[in-house]
Amino acid sequence: MFRKVTVAVATLVMTAGLAHAGGLKVEGKNQDMSGGTVTADKIVAGENGWMVVHRIKENGKPGPVVGHSPLKAGVNTNVTAILTGKVEKGEKVMLMLHAEKGGVETGIFEYTLGAKEDGPIKVDGSLVMQIVEAL
Repeated sequence: MFRKVTVAVATLVMTAGLAHAGGLKVEGKNQDMSGGTVTADKIVAGENGWMVVHRIKENGKPGPVVGHSPLKAGVNTNVTAILTGKVEKGEKVMLMLHAEKGGVETGIFEYTLGAKEDGPIKVDGSLVMQIVEAL
């Protein structure tokens, strides 16, 4: 029992350390999405999860999901998601870090807007994301 608690505490400390150091992040740049994909240059995740591509609502909040790609814990580079809808030139999307938690199946993306399954990761109440524009 002591060993299980130690491992859990070590995992929490590692994840918290990444978050406090500003380690959890999504980095991407404006890019051509006419080919039906979008790529994040670098994503640092504290645990296995997802890069999720959200359209942006008029109020600036995340809208419907138009793509996702799996992530491993740690540093992920050149993460590409296939878009499920056309993103027009000049349109902006959010590349957002989501968890792999709470769903029915591991490895299957189960999030829908407002759901808790495979939901967004927040650090100090802020989403871990990057907004990019289609060129």
